[in-house]
Amino acid sequence: MNSRNYHRLLCSFLLLAVFSACKNGTNENAEKVVPTTGFGTPQIESMSKQIEGNPTNASLYATRGALWYENENFDEGIADLEKAIQLDSSKAEYFHILADMYMDYYKSRQGLGVMERAGNLFPKRVPTLLKLAEFQLILKNHNDALFTLERIRVIDPLNAEMFFMFGNVFSDMGKTDQAITAYQSAVENDPGLVDAWVKLANLLSDKNSPLAEKYFDNALRADSTNVDALHAKAYFLSNKKNDLKGAIRLYKKINTIDPQYADGYYNLGLIYLDMDSVQQAYNSFDLAVKFAPAFAEAYYHRGLAAEMKGDKAQALADYQNVLRINPDFEGAKSGVDRMKK
Repeated sequence: MNSRNYHRLLCSFLLLAVFSACKNGTNENAEKVVPTTGFGTPQIESMSKQIEGNPTNASLYATRGALWYENENFDEGIADLEKAIQLDSSKAEYFHILADMYMDYYKSRQGLGVMERAGNLFPKRVPTLLKLAEFQLILKNHNDALFTLERIRVIDPLNAEMFFMFGNVFSDMGKTDQAITAYQSAVENDPGLVDAWVKLANLLSDKNSPLAEKYFDNALRADSTNVDALHAKAYFLSNKKNDLKGAIRLYKKINTIDPQYADGYYNLGLIYLDMDSVQQAYNSFDLAVKFAPAFAEAYYHRGLAAEMKGDKAQALADYQNVLRINPDFEGAKSGVDRMKK
């Protein structure tokens, strides 16, 4: 699990705990409120009623804010989390959720500002400093991110997530050797850190190191059902080792684990095209667009497969679909011209 997803998941668990606490602290009637105004969801309506009865309870605002967030009502969610923090600034989780809201609302600098506030308020809280470093990395503030990670090193010198983030920062800076060293330290301290194994394996693969495949295998030993790790190894097998059958086995395993994983079908389709298995390629691209209707490249390659089968009407429709999604897709433009001629 990458760092950002890890912290988002952590916030979800923490918020669930907050919501449970709110339910335990309210009377039975308040929990059975049925919305009559049409404002928000039934859960939001229920929280609003509870807030009316207890307007200084920070956890109620935080819970309602997270519910707004789930429904992508960012302005309302941000207002509620800011109110929660105003009432109780001792909960680092409130800052985390608020920062994520700003980030998903395309207000990344405000999100960074929230995490900077949290970093000052909780100067020795490692999860908060990790999240601050993550936001600094997203905004390309590499030196600030490295400084924050050094703060963590003083607190917890063997923290695997810290080394993982060091690797991410160095990798983003183009300092590949330092990134490799950092990822190696991450897996030494936590052999179950799948994302670090995958990042390490990918970097070594780029260097054509014979250790790359071993590290992909280590990732899958840590979690044999991790879709990202399976995908990374399948891509390695098909593009670095020309082991197309091995890659196909892994992509099929991915699609068994996650039947709606569009990238798995798409990459499987590319392999089938390389093998001149046009109908199987078409079927794979067809599944990719079924589960990802805005996947322009999948439409394009389904169009290519249709064209290779002689189905010009389907090919034209697919190329036109690509241009509706991405009007600048040159391959689709050429495809439309070919079909019209």
